[in-house]
This record gives sequence, C-alpha cells and structure tokens, in this order.
Amino acid sequence: MRRDNWPMAPPDHDSEKPPAPAAQPRNPLHGLTLEQIVNALVAQYGWEGLGERIAVRCFIDKPSISSSLKFLRKTPWAREKVESLYLFMLRDTRRGATAKSAPTIRPSGAR
Repeated sequence: MRRDNWPMAPPDHDSEKPPAPAAQPRNPLHGLTLEQIVNALVAQYGWEGLGERIAVRCFIDKPSISSSLKFLRKTPWAREKVESLYLFMLRDTRRGATAKSAPTIRPSGAR
C-alpha cells in the first residue's frame, strides 16, 4: 500500500525554537544573578547593615552567601526586599557620584 502524502523525513523540531526573551535595557536587574546582588549589598553595607535594613535571620544569625541564597530563592517576599534595596543602593550611589562631580553653585552675592 502506497501513501503519497507520507513525509519522507521526520519534521525538524529544532527549527521551532521559542522566541528569545525581549531585551530589557532599562531594567538594572536584567542579567544579574541573585548571588551578584547579595554580594554587592554585602560589599556596600556589610552583613550587620544588611540585617538592619532587611530583618531576616539569614542576614543576622551566622550569615553566609549560600544560606542567604537558599532562603531568598524560596521566599519571594524577601527576594523582593533584597532587589528593592539593591535598586535603592544603585540610585543612591548614582546620586552621590552626581553630587560629587557637580560644581558648587553659590548665590550671586556670596564669596
């Protein structure tokens, strides 16, 4: 029995790739891992300062990167707080850099 509509080769499923995620040029978190974010916060504030800003046990009691990552990956609300603090830190450092590089403007009558 002959079938004229029978395909000669199996369909090529590799050519049907899912679309690539859209670029996010204005998202400062895009491309960063949670580990990079936590390391940057620890470098900026230290564990004690991080524990004061976000009161979770993984930052206060025997803090480490690995224990923090395990907790943050399982706890969405804590991860959101960490990401928000990172964004605040970025804005704050940009403001500080802008303020330091900006010239001092004095009133016209002051010397």
